Amino acid sequence: MRVMWFPRLRMAVSVMAVLAASFMPSTGFAATHKHHHYSRHHAHAGVQGEQYAAVVVDANDGHVLYEKDAAGIRYPASLTKMMTLYLTFDALKNGRLKIDQTIMVSAKASGQPQTNIALEKNDRLPVRTAIESVVVRSANDSAMALGETLGKTQWNFALMMSKKARELGMKNTVFRNPTGLPDNAQHTTAYDMAKLAIALKRDFPEYYHYFSLSSFTWRGVTYPGHNHVMARYAGVDGVKTGYIRASGYNLVTSAHRGGHSLVAVVMGGRTIDSRDDQMIALLDQGFAQLERQTAAKAASKKDGALEGHSQQTAQAF
Repeated sequence: MRVMWFPRLRMAVSVMAVLAASFMPSTGFAATHKHHHYSRHHAHAGVQGEQYAAVVVDANDGHVLYEKDAAGIRYPASLTKMMTLYLTFDALKNGRLKIDQTIMVSAKASGQPQTNIALEKNDRLPVRTAIESVVVRSANDSAMALGETLGKTQWNFALMMSKKARELGMKNTVFRNPTGLPDNAQHTTAYDMAKLAIALKRDFPEYYHYFSLSSFTWRGVTYPGHNHVMARYAGVDGVKTGYIRASGYNLVTSAHRGGHSLVAVVMGGRTIDSRDDQMIALLDQGFAQLERQTAAKAASKKDGALEGHSQQTAQAF
């Protein structure tokens, strides 16, 4: 995908925002996070490089099962749209938006580069379709229309996004637009994207099902999705892909199996296929690790029960 690099925005403001974000408290994952039982081969298969970062989190308790440079600063690309959707869902939940209302498409929104759904200035876009197109198509025009509806301007909406990021404990994230298109001041980490994925599922269960969509239809055109891991891996229910040249291929995935729930993030993949293969390898090993832990706890509990029974029997004699 060919994208245009935007001019650098006001540097003094962005530096202040980064400093402010860095002093906000983290409210996310458990501190014990280096449980690295992952093989060297799978942990780096096909995606080694300066941009690569990854994290796997037990979504039930927040413990980090695996990480590789997960606190390293990266460009989010279209993972940014997860926050655009978070604020959209929040507006729906609080009555500031209605799912069936339409929103106005501005000249700025209609002028967003690919990927998009070819919106034109003064189009009226249903909120439901905006959500579907952002999830499935990663539509930049729809994302900008949502941002301008909620924030009035791109800049103001970006401030709203960064403020919410700090509230969610995403202490190393700064947003500058609702799309994820290139901006030197827009950055995040794999840790922070995992926090956002968990927050989306936790805070908006009534809207989270949109992330499992594999296609949607608008004006007679059916658009397929970009998230091929959903079709390749049983139990995946979203979340989002992303790519710009500066970021490489990014992916956030939520999956569940046998009572366990994982959120995994891969950033900086060299290709779509290598990124997806890496995600699947991380999910396989994450679930295997949780299953081993569950089995160990069950065995320990059984041994404890047997020991207690033996002591009672000895006392009876």
